[in-house]
Amino acid sequence: MKSDIAGQLAIRALMENWVLWRDAREWDRFRTLWHEDGRMMATWFQGGFEDFIKVSQQGFERGARILHMLGATTIDIKGKRAIAQAKTAISQRAEVEGVLCDVVCTGRFYVFAEKRKGRWGIVLMQPIYEKDRLDPVDPAATLKLDEKLLASFPEGYRHLAYLQVKNGYKVKGDLPGLDGLALDKVYAAGAAWLKGKPLGKNTGGPL
Repeated sequence: MKSDIAGQLAIRALMENWVLWRDAREWDRFRTLWHEDGRMMATWFQGGFEDFIKVSQQGFERGARILHMLGATTIDIKGKRAIAQAKTAISQRAEVEGVLCDVVCTGRFYVFAEKRKGRWGIVLMQPIYEKDRLDPVDPAATLKLDEKLLASFPEGYRHLAYLQVKNGYKVKGDLPGLDGLALDKVYAAGAAWLKGKPLGKNTGGPL
């Protein structure tokens, strides 16, 4: 019981520190959250955590402003492996069709964690995108979107993808949402992880 409580606390700290250190750009501290083979999935990036740090730095220097909020967390531990989920909101501010906008995407972080040499670390972080919205910063502004382009993205992160594509990002089009096959695959991968099975090694994650 004590080891389970210690594990819960350690993994919860991983989740909270990910949000704070990533958004504060405390990259040396951020690195300590991952195992050496740790991978990050996002709408605009899929790959190793070191590359994620690099492109996040580059994006900030170009003016990208992406922030995260963390909510309720649940953690399932089996031996030295765990699956953690946390409610999250991802927000980004940028110009869309010449209008400064905020997009907010609500969903979950779904994290594959493992204890190695006495330390819990992240092996894979897979966001789940449940719903989003896009609003002009100035409520009096008029915003006209390309409806065909908007409809080409999955419903759970449709507006986030639109903003990111309009700002030069390449967005992955098959990430998990509120329901559907992609989400089923995430859950199946999580169940397999807790049974000791390996993750897929492709840069797109286990799905």
